[in-house]
Amino acid sequence: MASIEQRALGNTGLNVTLIGLGALEIGRDWGIGEGPARARPDESGAAEVLNAALDAGVNLIDTASAYHRSEERIGKSIPHRRREYVLASKCGEHNDEPNTFYDYSYKAIRESIKRSRDLLKTDVIDVMQIHFGPEPQKVLDDGECVRAMKDAREAGEIKHLGASIGGDVLKRCIDSGDFQVVQVGYSLLDQKDGELITRARDRGIGVLIRSGFAGGWLTSRISTAPRDKRPPKAQAILDLCGGDTDKIYSLALHFLARHEGISSILVGTKSVKNIQQAAKLIAQPIDESLLDRATAV
Repeated sequence: MASIEQRALGNTGLNVTLIGLGALEIGRDWGIGEGPARARPDESGAAEVLNAALDAGVNLIDTASAYHRSEERIGKSIPHRRREYVLASKCGEHNDEPNTFYDYSYKAIRESIKRSRDLLKTDVIDVMQIHFGPEPQKVLDDGECVRAMKDAREAGEIKHLGASIGGDVLKRCIDSGDFQVVQVGYSLLDQKDGELITRARDRGIGVLIRSGFAGGWLTSRISTAPRDKRPPKAQAILDLCGGDTDKIYSLALHFLARHEGISSILVGTKSVKNIQQAAKLIAQPIDESLLDRATAV
């Protein structure tokens, strides 16, 4: 398999593969469908996905306290391979399985970072991101979360501060000077933050992409839903692809890769096949005319 392109993670000094592993689904029930379709894998299944990602050349793993058992499974499965990957996690939304809760107080954030380090079996987390909830502006106004993260950085517990958000709050985070990395929801179906991604790049901020496949609608999962339940734009792009779900997945990947401000595309999956397929497709050429038409849908 061809090696995956690497890009600078802003001015952090870190280089990350264009494909990263989003580790939500290895730890928390998630996704399109019901029952088994949403269920997380068992511990051995999670370990298989994590090792397969590293074996495929992926060098970025993104997780969070709110992803239930994800951090724990990373710490159990691949601590011996820690030098092979850049590790990003999140704080502010906390695990209370089967639920989560929000707490952005100084004490809660410092304790959360310690817990994440313990679960991940690592001395230092490369990127710690704020996992914003329903009142993101208030979190920034209060300042306790950012202060706790900066103190954790000063203590050598984390290397870089990040924020996972969009819209006006994303712009505020980019312009604040506090963050070295942002995580943005962006895809063929949701292109509204494209200019803010460029703004982040121009300020030397690394950009990670979440929801790049619109929660599965730009992957083979679209075929599991009845046609009348599919987002109209996703269906229109699938029609352009002649119903070929591999092609819609490739278009989704290459749409993101086209944006020079994007450092890495997080592929959220619990499937070895999916992460291997992403690594393969991103290295293959794309029909630029078809991509232009899909972008304009």
